Amino acid sequence: QVQLVESGGGLVQAGGSLRLSCVASFGRTFSSSGMGWFRQVPGKEREFVATISGFGSVTNYKASVKGRFIISRDNAKNTVYLQMNSLKTEDTAVYYCAAREEVTIATRSSGYSFWGQGTQVTVSS
Repeated sequence: QVQLVESGGGLVQAGGSLRLSCVASFGRTFSSSGMGWFRQVPGKEREFVATISGFGSVTNYKASVKGRFIISRDNAKNTVYLQMNSLKTEDTAVYYCAAREEVTIATRSSGYSFWGQGTQVTVSS
């Protein structure tokens, strides 16, 4: 059974920082799974934020977060992180961690088989 548990969300002022964590419980080797972060606001589709390959050598970001957000992983801890800096009010959303059954990255939600329950991030002005 695969379980993804996110943490680290909360309320922060614009310009501040947060670090999200996602711990995976897998029936597979964690490094064999590309991981991603997505976000969703009410009434809108879930959107891609960042993705990282199994060994962390390849990453990709949504254009609007590039240079502000950093995705990383610690395979020894079965954990993927999203460091969010210079937060803006438009970053407010529920953030979801997702896992692939492939080692490569993916930017589409259809490329992910497993999802966490989400963590709320609210950025105030």
